[in-house]
Amino acid sequence: MNFLRTDNGQIAVLRSLHFMNYATMVLVVTFFPLYFDDLGFSKLQIGAVYSIGPMLSIFSNLLAGYAADRSKALRRVLNLIFLGQIIALALLLPQKEFAVISVLMGVFYFFQTPVNSMMDSLTLLAASRTNRSFPSIRMFGSLGYATCALAFGFLLKSTGSDWTMWLGLATVGCSLVLSLVLGNFQASLSKFDVGGLWVILRRKETLVFFGLVALVSVSHRINEGFLAVAMRELGGSSSMIGAASLASSVSEIPIFFLLARYGHRFREIPLLAVASLMYMVRLFLLSIANEPIAFVFLQMMHSVTFGIYYITALRYLQSIVPDEFRSSGQALFGMVWTGVAGLIAGTLGGWLYDAFGLSAVFRSGSMFALAAAVGFLFVHFRRANG
Repeated sequence: MNFLRTDNGQIAVLRSLHFMNYATMVLVVTFFPLYFDDLGFSKLQIGAVYSIGPMLSIFSNLLAGYAADRSKALRRVLNLIFLGQIIALALLLPQKEFAVISVLMGVFYFFQTPVNSMMDSLTLLAASRTNRSFPSIRMFGSLGYATCALAFGFLLKSTGSDWTMWLGLATVGCSLVLSLVLGNFQASLSKFDVGGLWVILRRKETLVFFGLVALVSVSHRINEGFLAVAMRELGGSSSMIGAASLASSVSEIPIFFLLARYGHRFREIPLLAVASLMYMVRLFLLSIANEPIAFVFLQMMHSVTFGIYYITALRYLQSIVPDEFRSSGQALFGMVWTGVAGLIAGTLGGWLYDAFGLSAVFRSGSMFALAAAVGFLFVHFRRANG
C-alpha cells in the first residue's frame, strides 16, 4: 500500500485506470451498436440511443466538473461516476425493449460521458505535480483500447453479443477499484471562484475555440458512431470490426510519443487545422469505401486526426484555463466533444443513413471537418497579421 502513495505508484494507478476506462470505451463505441443491431433495432433507433447520452452529457459534464473544482474531490467524483455506470449496466442486462433500453442507456451515459474529461483533468494535474508528460500517461488508454478491441472482437465472435454487457460490468468494476486508491492532486490549488471561471469562458478566444472544436468533433463522432454498423452492413465480422478499432488505437500511440517530445515546438492552432484537414480526408475516403477491409486500413488515419487533434486541443485548453478551473474547463471541452457533437452526429447521421445511405453520412462528416479546418486557419492567419 505504501507504494500506491508514491508518485510512481499513483502514475501506475492512473495508467491502469486509463487502460480500463478505454477498455469500456471500446465496448461503448464498437460493440454496443452491434449489440443493439442484434436486438433488431433500426439504424435510426441506434442513432437515437446514441443521441440520448450526448444530450444528458451536456449537463453531466458540467455538473461533474463544477463539483470536482468546487469540492476539490475529483477522485470522489470519479468513484461516484463509476458506481453509477455499474448500476446502469446491471439494470440493462435483462432488457430487450427499445424504450426501456433507451432510458437505461440515458442513465449509463449520464455517468459515463464525464469520465474522459475528469480523467484528463486528473491526469494533467498529476503530470504537472510529478513532472511527467500527459501523453506518456494517456497512451495507456490507447493500449487498453487497442488490446481490448482485438480481444473483445474475438470473444464476442465466438460467444455472441449477449456477453457485451457482462464485459462492460467487468471493465467498469475494475475502474471503480482503481479509482478508490487515487491520490488528491487538487489539494494545493487556489480556491475555486465561479466568477473567475465565468470571465475566462466569456473571452472571445475561448468561445471561438469551443465552436471550432464542436465542428471537428461532429466529424469524429460520425466516424465513431457509425463505423461498426457500416462495416457490419458491408459484411464485416465482429473480429474485423475489432481489428478496425485496434488499427485506430495502435496508430495513435507513436503520435503521442512524438507530441510528448516535439509537440511544444509547434503552435497549437496550425496543428489543429492540420488535424481537421486530415479528418476531412479520412471521412471522404470512408464515404467511397465499399469493402470492410478498406475501413480497417483507413482507421490508421486516427494517428493524424485524433492523435494530433486531441492532445493539441488539451494543450491549448491548458494554456487558456488555469489549474484551479481545470475540471470545469475539461468538462466544457467534454460537453462539446461528447455532448453537442454526439447529439448532432447521432441524430443527423441516423437520419442520413436511413434516408440516403452510408456515403452521405461520412460525406457530411467530411464537410464538418473542412469547416473546422477553415476556421482554425482563419484564426491563425488573423493572429499572424494582427
